[in-house]
Amino acid sequence: MWMNHRFPFAALRELRREMDQLLEQFGLGADRFAFRRFGAFPALNVWDEGEALCVEAEVPGLRQENLDILARGNELTIKGRREPLVGDKLTYHRQERGAGEFSRTITLPAEIDPARVEATLKDGVLNVRLPKAESAKPRKIVVKAG
Repeated sequence: MWMNHRFPFAALRELRREMDQLLEQFGLGADRFAFRRFGAFPALNVWDEGEALCVEAEVPGLRQENLDILARGNELTIKGRREPLVGDKLTYHRQERGAGEFSRTITLPAEIDPARVEATLKDGVLNVRLPKAESAKPRKIVVKAG
């Protein structure tokens, strides 16, 4: 009993372990998508350059034909698929990089113009430039004397 009070999260860790085992029995275990265990995938950086928002995403091992970028309003969705290695003589000794489909949607801090979005993929890094919609750009208001 002392251990439960001293380490209150031990019971939660045990519950998670049991749930992982149960999901694994149905082919839905976390090992199938190991990259999701360590946080959201893909890892992102988002910054504001004034006229546009920029997103940088780590997508190692993905080819551009396996990526879909969707932009609408103030949302950006990055979808993709990493193909698993398959072969008759293939035996994994360790599999930490996940395979399969992923999707990540983020809410951006401003409305963007989806017609002018540009994306490039180089060396496993996806760069997306999202020009802001005219309605999202700051306007200078002239103050009139009263």
